[in-house]
Amino acid sequence: MINPTAKAPPSSRSIVSSQHLADDDNWQLSELEYGLIIAHNSFTRWITRCMSATGNHDFSPLEVLIVHNVNHRERDKRLADICFMLNIDDQHTVSYGLKKLTKSGLVQRAKRGKEIFYSTTPAGKQVCEEYRKIRERCLLSSLQSIDKENVDLRETADLLRLMSGLYDQAARASSSL
Repeated sequence: MINPTAKAPPSSRSIVSSQHLADDDNWQLSELEYGLIIAHNSFTRWITRCMSATGNHDFSPLEVLIVHNVNHRERDKRLADICFMLNIDDQHTVSYGLKKLTKSGLVQRAKRGKEIFYSTTPAGKQVCEEYRKIRERCLLSSLQSIDKENVDLRETADLLRLMSGLYDQAARASSSL
């Protein structure tokens, strides 16, 4: 956890996102933010390259996340469900991604009453399975040698969910300024 009373480390040890945001009282948060920036960019590069390895080269990171979310638990999902699960406010970006995935044949849509539901096609399910195999081969084998019990991963995931709530709350507060 972040210790708000901790003193600043020697400048040679701290790796922060922006020095002007890292004073004596909050350098740890800036250090975490820099880690998030680096992790985000590495993760988005990874998921697009993994998707490319399945033979699907023209998808953005968001579109890769959408197809996996639509495939999740093999349940049909509405646009609002997908946005909620991915914590995305701008439904237009997800809607565009769904159109592109539908056009590519990985996702299909079905209208039920006034609602539109999305599901993966057999081709979409196959791509998700191929992605899983590539992920297992290229990523999971290395990860298992680092964290055998996945304890650190669970704790990190808990911290990231906590931090996302704090950032969401701060975003709401700053929008009223």
